[in-house]
Amino acid sequence: MSWNGPRNAGARGITGLETAIILIAFVVVATVFAFTVLSTGVFSAERSKETIYAGLQEARSSIEPRGSIIAYTGGHGSGPTSTVFKVTFVVGNSASGAEVDLTPPYSADASGTDPDFVANAEYRTIISYTDRNQHLSDVPWSVDFVGESSNDFLLEVGEKAEITVWMLQRDYSVADVTAANAVTTWVPDSRGAHGILTTGGTILTPNDKFTLEVKPALGSVMTLERVVPVRLDQIMDLK
Repeated sequence: MSWNGPRNAGARGITGLETAIILIAFVVVATVFAFTVLSTGVFSAERSKETIYAGLQEARSSIEPRGSIIAYTGGHGSGPTSTVFKVTFVVGNSASGAEVDLTPPYSADASGTDPDFVANAEYRTIISYTDRNQHLSDVPWSVDFVGESSNDFLLEVGEKAEITVWMLQRDYSVADVTAANAVTTWVPDSRGAHGILTTGGTILTPNDKFTLEVKPALGSVMTLERVVPVRLDQIMDLK
C-alpha cells in the first residue's frame, strides 16, 4: 500500500503534462487552420473584387451608336452610283463611362484620294467587316469629332465621334461622284490593311447585307448590321 500512493501520483502528473501538451497542440493547429481559412477568404474576396472591378471597367468603357448609318455611293467601273464607297455613323460613350481610345489608322481631308494612310498609328480600336462573300478583321477607318471635344482622340463623356469606314478610295480631284473614276479600288498599304473592296473583290451592291463590328481596346463590341437598299442613291440613310 505504501508504494501505490507515489506510483499513482506520478501517473497522474504525467497524464496532466501530456494533456497540456495535447491541448496546446490543438490550439496551435486550430490557430494555423483559422489563419489559413481567413487568408483564403481574404484572397477570395480580393479576387472577387478584382473581377467586379474588371467587369465594371468593361461595362464603362463601351460605345453606342447615336443615330443612323449613312452610306455614300459613287461610280466604280460599270457606271454611276454602282457601289457604296464609304459608310459613316456617330458614336458616343455609353452609360457615362470611361474614355475610349479612337485613335484612327487613317485620316481624311477631302483633297486628293481619301483616306490617307497614317504611318505608325497606334490605334487600339479595330473595325471588322463581314458579308456573305468575305470577312476582313481590320478595315480602314477614320474619325472626326462633332460638337464639343477635348481635341484628342479619346471619346469622353458628352462627346460624339463620327466614324467613317472606307470601302473604296475617293478621288476628290474628280468632282462628279457618279463618274466611273471618282472612286478606285484599294491598294494594300505597308500595314497590310487592304480595305473592303480590293481589286477583284466583291463590292457592295443593292440588297447586300453587311455587318460592321467596332471593337474598342476595353469594353463590349458594338455590332452594326445593315442591308443596302434596292435603289442606290448618292446618300442613303440605312435605318
